[in-house]
Amino acid sequence: MRSKSYNLQDWQKGYQSQPNEYDYWVEDIEGDIPKKLQGTLFRNGPGLLDIHGTPIRHPFDGDGMVCAISFRDGRVHFRNRFVRTEGFVQEKRKGKMLYRGVFGTQKPGGWLKNAFDLRLKNIANTNIIYWGGKLLALWEAAEPYRLDPQNLETLGIDYLDDVLKPGDAFAAHPWVVYEFNPHGQLERRHSHRIPGFAFIHDFAITSNYCIFFQNPVRFNPLPFVFGFRGAGECVQFQPNRPTRVVVIPRTPELKDDKMKILEVSSGFIFHHGNAFETSENEICVDSICYQSLYQIKSEDSYKEVDFDALAPGQLWRFTLNLASSTIEKKMLDSRSCEFPTVNPDQVGRPNRYLFMGAAHHPTDNAPLQAISKLDLESGERQLYSFAPQGYVGEPIFVPHPHAKKEDEGWVLTLVYDALHHRSDIVILDPQDLNQSPISRIHLKHHIPYGLHGSWTSSCFV
Repeated sequence: MRSKSYNLQDWQKGYQSQPNEYDYWVEDIEGDIPKKLQGTLFRNGPGLLDIHGTPIRHPFDGDGMVCAISFRDGRVHFRNRFVRTEGFVQEKRKGKMLYRGVFGTQKPGGWLKNAFDLRLKNIANTNIIYWGGKLLALWEAAEPYRLDPQNLETLGIDYLDDVLKPGDAFAAHPWVVYEFNPHGQLERRHSHRIPGFAFIHDFAITSNYCIFFQNPVRFNPLPFVFGFRGAGECVQFQPNRPTRVVVIPRTPELKDDKMKILEVSSGFIFHHGNAFETSENEICVDSICYQSLYQIKSEDSYKEVDFDALAPGQLWRFTLNLASSTIEKKMLDSRSCEFPTVNPDQVGRPNRYLFMGAAHHPTDNAPLQAISKLDLESGERQLYSFAPQGYVGEPIFVPHPHAKKEDEGWVLTLVYDALHHRSDIVILDPQDLNQSPISRIHLKHHIPYGLHGSWTSSCFV
């Protein structure tokens, strides 16, 4: 029997809460920081996996903690702060859990304490972007929270110059598409109604289209309403139903400006790598696809994962033909992978390279312990693994300021080091991912596994 590349107990330690907030220049560094790497890596994710001693049932229910890793003149500064949402402040003041979580966290006291309590706590834990001079912490079911990029102080809910109204959701909203220019001004707003229940986390864009994959799931809200389950536990995957692919024109100038809905058997999709148009009527979308969606159960612990029993995420290409309303699909990489990313200059355009978090072994389903690179033109694969005691997060591609090639720059990722119970910021060379990291920046502490982040060339120290 082949030995595993990971130890489950090591992996579990990365889900310990980090209640502390730090602000310091990092001194423990292996290798050299590239002098041309100037800017800030922002990163968001659940920082608290318990609320005043009461464990949450799923990490997606954890309060958002934003990290700012600033690079300036070969030095690195680290800062982290919790997003002071209204719910976070209330629970801190009361010293106890006051809200149910979407993914199964229940208030202590059983179903009677949870029945008919349909309030949602905006946990602002999914993504963080610096756009139009604003630093915005995002969660999919509510408005963004604005932070001060200099010190990560929470400034409050931001309605994007009254584009949003109280109660509007912003990130990954399935019915309304907003497009903002680099100055944060609204360029276009589309409203579309999609039939059926929509479980949509991510979407893709091209020059002319927005593409949404509407996963085949159904939602029975009654167990949530009556206090028996979280809302996420009421979502059931429907393997015999097709995925709806919703194609929405971005510009009314297109000859055929109507929304199109195509269907394909695809499993379940959280994240897309990129999309691009190959002709007037053909679009390619590269996505991480699962054969099925894991059914969340209230009696299960998210830390006791049997990776061998779960369907891995794999990279697929979906080729959409708008003229015939058909879709062809092809697997691009069978290795278990997640968090696909490309050079940001190639978003919505044809790209040659794709970077992902990946499993160490080419066929086993396992925690993400490596960063992989796929050359979509030649088929070449490169990989750097941090196994057995390193666990990676989302890779972020930072282009070199004078880049002449698509893969010229740096790949940044946060790696949990189980041996030292700390996290490293690792800089990899995307042109030769097989070689050792350019630099490993050792933090004084660990950061719990996170969700998404972004890079800006602005430096806030």
